[in-house]
Amino acid sequence: MNRLQTEIINLDSQLDLLTFYDHEVPHITKYMGSKRSILDFVIGAINEIYTEGKVCDLFAGTSVLSGALGKLIPIHSNDIQEYSAVLSKTYLSNYDWRQFSNTLLEDILIAASNHIRNFKEEYPDLTYTYSTEMTIKQFVQLEKKQQKLLDYNFDGSLYHLFTKYYSGTYWSFEQCLWIDALRRVAEDYRNTPVYYVILSSLMYSMSYCSQSTGHYAQYRDAKSESSKNDILIYRLRDIRPYFESKFNQLRQHLGSNSLGHTITSLDYRKCLDEIEPGTLVYADPPYAFVHYSRFYHAIETLVKYDYPQVDHKGRYRSDRHQSPFGRRTEVKKAFQALFLGVKKKKSSIILSYSNTGMISLDEIIQIAKDNIGKDYDVSYKEQDYKHSTMGRSDDKSKDVKEYLVIAKLR
Repeated sequence: MNRLQTEIINLDSQLDLLTFYDHEVPHITKYMGSKRSILDFVIGAINEIYTEGKVCDLFAGTSVLSGALGKLIPIHSNDIQEYSAVLSKTYLSNYDWRQFSNTLLEDILIAASNHIRNFKEEYPDLTYTYSTEMTIKQFVQLEKKQQKLLDYNFDGSLYHLFTKYYSGTYWSFEQCLWIDALRRVAEDYRNTPVYYVILSSLMYSMSYCSQSTGHYAQYRDAKSESSKNDILIYRLRDIRPYFESKFNQLRQHLGSNSLGHTITSLDYRKCLDEIEPGTLVYADPPYAFVHYSRFYHAIETLVKYDYPQVDHKGRYRSDRHQSPFGRRTEVKKAFQALFLGVKKKKSSIILSYSNTGMISLDEIIQIAKDNIGKDYDVSYKEQDYKHSTMGRSDDKSKDVKEYLVIAKLR
């Protein structure tokens, strides 16, 4: 934001969020249901009813709303998934880059390279080389050899989670070495905002080097020459340049921020208990029966780095969260709890939902009216929207109607 914009804001009695939000908030990871493409729609609604205090992004996901508004107003960013908190802290932390060396990125990459060198010296027999000349049989055999590392004993090396769990699945052995190495180096910066920039840059790299479709619900098998060749494109990608480009972009974009943001990793009901009274709530709960913990378990594990028990072909965390908004038997009660929690804090709410969701718009509006009370005006807006399905074929996106259900305290 330049000086002239700041002067205009100071002269206005009410901040125009729609005009001054960060339209160039850096993209970090591919994500189903991201609101990036409809920020004008969402922030326009927030702008109509926001007066002062915090805005709580109750199901923050990629935290793009924090990135868009975090230089203008205080945000309470919440999501039960811990990777979301990392993304929020990336956008909302207070940066003074002068306290770090001009060679910060180079220092990080050198430390990661040293980790990889030491790892290869410790395990010299672990080598897996891809080639564009490989037959499909050779390719499949190489993939299966790496997948067996899940049962390999790596007692001699502390940072080997991705190498052990995910080699030959979403990423190659070599890519996993870089993921582990950069994750280890992040710990050197644990008590600084650089920690979050490293993890976010790594999430970006993982997203664009993965042979899956951008999420981690399941990795692909080479079942034909064409699928082998497509997977091979991603197997031959190098984590490092993707990491470098995103790190540089974030460093250039992020700066001082002292607005007193709050970041939590709570169940939405617990978060509503903790928000300040009068906080404007923006809620973007899951719409369908698919659970985000299945699609993004790998970046949750990157953040926790806790060597979890994993299940099924997709190697999902056995402790992954399953939202009541994604269960037909629980979804109505989940909405009831949402509106009651807002009412308890005398807050207003803007709720994102879709015509492809678990329940209808009419049902949501009726639940709102039944539970939030007579002191609220309940209305809605709608907009046509292309929802990304993260597929690789003809169903990469589908046309939906995006609703904003607004319950405003009079």
